[in-house]
Amino acid sequence: MATKLEPVPQPRRTAVPAAPEPAVARGTPAPFRVRRIGRINWRGLGALIFKEVRRFIAVGIQTVAAPMVTTLLYLAIFTLALGRSARTVGDVPFPLFLAPGLIMMAMVQNAFANTSSSIVSSKMQGNIVDVLMAPLSPGELCAGFAIGGLVRGLVVGLTVALTMLPFVHFSLQHWALALYHAVAASSLLSLLGLAGGIWAQKHEQMAVVSNFIITPLSFLSGTFYSVTQLPQPWQSLAHVDPFFYMIDGFRYAFIGHAEGSIVAGIAVMAVGNVGLWLLCRWMFKSGYRLKA
Repeated sequence: MATKLEPVPQPRRTAVPAAPEPAVARGTPAPFRVRRIGRINWRGLGALIFKEVRRFIAVGIQTVAAPMVTTLLYLAIFTLALGRSARTVGDVPFPLFLAPGLIMMAMVQNAFANTSSSIVSSKMQGNIVDVLMAPLSPGELCAGFAIGGLVRGLVVGLTVALTMLPFVHFSLQHWALALYHAVAASSLLSLLGLAGGIWAQKHEQMAVVSNFIITPLSFLSGTFYSVTQLPQPWQSLAHVDPFFYMIDGFRYAFIGHAEGSIVAGIAVMAVGNVGLWLLCRWMFKSGYRLKA
């Protein structure tokens, strides 16, 4: 006789509660999250620019006030020494002729000093590696350092111009031209200082570039005199000096008179900026005198 099989009762399944998430203590940093960087690292670029600007602002007496006093001394000395014998240059009073050149000379010299001293100091102190390891492209490194020097040049130029106003009553006739020459000349010397700083291994080598190239070219560019008064071939050689076009175009924006071609000056500064930008970018990309 067949027996009937009884079904075996199955154990009741009970839902297992999920383990509670561990409590996060107050003050615990948020979990690590990868930050996406676009084609341009704007945050890193801004940090580098801020570092360079804060670097010269921290010693403003040395980087801004000192050039202002030096430029005022140049104005006083040359006005007193030459003002009586050469009261006008063409139809322009000599102090009015002199002032724009002094402003431009102060801008470019300080723009050059900012980038060159920053790079050389970082190399000698050994902290240049902190900048090179940052997620910044060679172009962003060039831009960060160059804009820092540009800002210092413009700050010094504006400060010098404001302090000259009580002594020389000048006015801008061409605002756009003055702004272009101020920005283009300061950026040109900022990039030149960057290239020189990368090339130099110590401050003595950088001083050679400053004392034997930058200073002579700036003094022999028609800052204190009219190049039309020079005999040949010095008058022709003056037109080869890029500093001549910086000062001549900037002076034209104030007095409405130029001794050279304004268009040629604009082109010279544009080509110079592009060429130095490509050189500095190659230096950072190849690690020229930056990597051991």
